[in-house]
Amino acid sequence: MRNHFLRAATDTGPPSSNAWDIGFAEFTATPQNFVSVQEQEISPQGVFFKSDGTVMYVVGVDNDRVYQYDLSTAWEVSTATYSTKSFSVVSQDQLTQDLFFKSDGTKMYAVGYLNDNVYEYDLSTAWDVSTASYSQSFSVATEDGVSLGLFFKPDGTKMYVSGSTNDSIYEYTLSTAWDISTASYSQSYNVSTQESTPNGVFFKSDGTVMYVVGSSNDQVYQYSLSTAWDVSTATYVQSFSVSFVGLYGPAGLSFKSDGTKMYVIGNSSDGVFEFSLSTAWDISTASFTYPSTDYFSVAAQEILPTGIFFKPDGTKMYVLGYSGDNVNEYSLSTAWQISTASYVQNFSVAAEEGTSQGLFFKPDGTKMYVIGSQGDDVNEYSLSTAWDISTASYVQRKWVAPEDNSPSAVFFKDDGTKMYITGTTGRNVYEYSLSTAWDISTASYDQNFSTGSTQPTGLFFKDDGSKMYVCNFSSDRVTSYSLSSAWDISTASSVNEFSLVLYEAAPRNIFFKPDGTKMFIAGSNSDAVWAFDIS
Repeated sequence: MRNHFLRAATDTGPPSSNAWDIGFAEFTATPQNFVSVQEQEISPQGVFFKSDGTVMYVVGVDNDRVYQYDLSTAWEVSTATYSTKSFSVVSQDQLTQDLFFKSDGTKMYAVGYLNDNVYEYDLSTAWDVSTASYSQSFSVATEDGVSLGLFFKPDGTKMYVSGSTNDSIYEYTLSTAWDISTASYSQSYNVSTQESTPNGVFFKSDGTVMYVVGSSNDQVYQYSLSTAWDVSTATYVQSFSVSFVGLYGPAGLSFKSDGTKMYVIGNSSDGVFEFSLSTAWDISTASFTYPSTDYFSVAAQEILPTGIFFKPDGTKMYVLGYSGDNVNEYSLSTAWQISTASYVQNFSVAAEEGTSQGLFFKPDGTKMYVIGSQGDDVNEYSLSTAWDISTASYVQRKWVAPEDNSPSAVFFKDDGTKMYITGTTGRNVYEYSLSTAWDISTASYDQNFSTGSTQPTGLFFKDDGSKMYVCNFSSDRVTSYSLSSAWDISTASSVNEFSLVLYEAAPRNIFFKPDGTKMFIAGSNSDAVWAFDIS
């Protein structure tokens, strides 16, 4: 599965030989705030930065190695490249969760919950992990049986470990700075009110603010310490969710030295996300910016977009949602380039459907269809002026509850003689035949196709009926199927999958450019439309 980031691609020239193959789908601009470490570690847990932001270190539980990356621009993770330097910690612990370095880079520390120890390593060359050698360990098992996060006070006289057995942050005092053999347990602070799996812990440089990242709620939590570095004086302040970028199970975190950037690592995305803080150290001001060329927010019109459709020439985009139960129309000044979209008008379908899920237009723009889970039906509208939704008028409905009482998407064969819907109750694709083309009152149920253990919310077919694509809400994926008999879903077999986890946590619907070189996803977590090149 290819899920890399590439520079923007143009729309000119003949269709790629890989058109319609989602295995070649790419987000078409380079984000300045994410780096994948998948080639080195598929279960990254901890992240640490050299004090000047030019080097990043990652540790994970798949290989139990510390990997070193060079950043050509300090603190910008998109400029990180693997240095080919790494160090194995598997001899000490096979479930290594976090790491930390002495301020001069001559010592490295790791924590793991197989043995619940903190491990100390000496580096003969500062900041070069390939020169590390194991020194000693210190057990934290008495305090917690699942040790997950690690942090040291800048002078090396305090050590902090997070653990999920008691959902606490544990504080230790070191009588000799940076020598863990001199550590002794002092006290702890329980975070269970906010988080049951505190994976990572980080402190502001003066010790007055503590941050905890956890995977039970996919949040970063901020605490204020009335006495610096004394966790017993901590009080909860606020939280920041990272799930909106598709980051589930966040495992570790770090901050830029001045508090204007926050970094979160997670094994759901196999990478490091960079968030900007407009107010230093205040996570409520954190933001993650998507590339404008491939991402278009519809939040001003609809905060729960569920359906998407384009005019065949790419100059019009229509977005449906169940917050407003409207069809929203946009004009694109450059065909198929969603960054050029501008809002035109909307058409309410609330009288017919209060939970609008899917949208489809007849190829000539004179008919529109909306499916929804409140009425469990497909609603048909006529447009007196093609593609102008202000001229739409309701015609009739087709009740589909006998097949699925939670329908989520609708699609028609290009001649209007077949209709297909998805439903999240049966988790199937359903096929109907229309004795009169485009007249849903003549639809009769034929058969269904199981999508397995997914929650299908989007549906699209290649124009010759040889390929079917299903957008899966629960697994954040698009699955492609080949049909050995065109338009006959009983002949479908799974071919490929494309993960949306880095982009959209709640994908709702899918659309393709007619030549198969672009894929569009509407998502209700980001309230946006995403564009992917298939190149």
